[in-house]
Amino acid sequence: MSSGEIKALVFDVFGTVVDWRTSISRQAAEFGAKHGVTADWDKFADDWRAGYGAGMAKVNSGEDEWKIVDQIHRERLEVILDEYGFPNINDDELTEFNKAWHRLDGWPDATTGLTRLKSKFIISSLSNGNIALLTNMAKYANLPWDAVLSAELAGKYKRHPRAYTKTAELLGLEYDEVMLVAAHNDDLRGAIKAGLKAALVTRPDEFGDAKKPDLEPDPDFNYFAKDFHDLADQLGCD
Repeated sequence: MSSGEIKALVFDVFGTVVDWRTSISRQAAEFGAKHGVTADWDKFADDWRAGYGAGMAKVNSGEDEWKIVDQIHRERLEVILDEYGFPNINDDELTEFNKAWHRLDGWPDATTGLTRLKSKFIISSLSNGNIALLTNMAKYANLPWDAVLSAELAGKYKRHPRAYTKTAELLGLEYDEVMLVAAHNDDLRGAIKAGLKAALVTRPDEFGDAKKPDLEPDPDFNYFAKDFHDLADQLGCD
């Protein structure tokens, strides 16, 4: 298909733009060493992340009132610290460690690839992460967004349709003028259902050995690329 109809690319962030698992594992190992705790820190990262989907599902279903991802991460952190044998830690230190999610490294192609895509399209985050988290992450990882947008602005988490449609509306665009770029097929299916276009960019190393990544697109995805530079090539970016 021609890319002429697409005016904005909006990006899933965790796993698609940034390597959350390696980044959290590294920071958790440092935190554990400080408190005399040894563990499989990759598993710790997975266990911490495991609270993310469940927390958002409760919000979308109405079981919980709206809470930002920082709060969801914090509630899960307090559970797993006990499971991993950490001593009691004061609130200020927990708050700072919870911001590990604000300090995630981009994949090697993230900054340069996004910069190429930005030369032709509006580029923005479309993450479940809250605005403060995404803003701090962009500074930390040098992500050149035109806009920092989040499901927080819709009051619904992906894959609720409103998370996608609100983002297009905030950019002043028709739904089909916006394409979600993500490494996760379920997210892309949600975008298509809401009227957006979809591009799968694979991240084979996102989950390590813990989980299989999505490496094959659905037939109705508009683009399929191995990384952001491959996508930029396909879209005719310099």
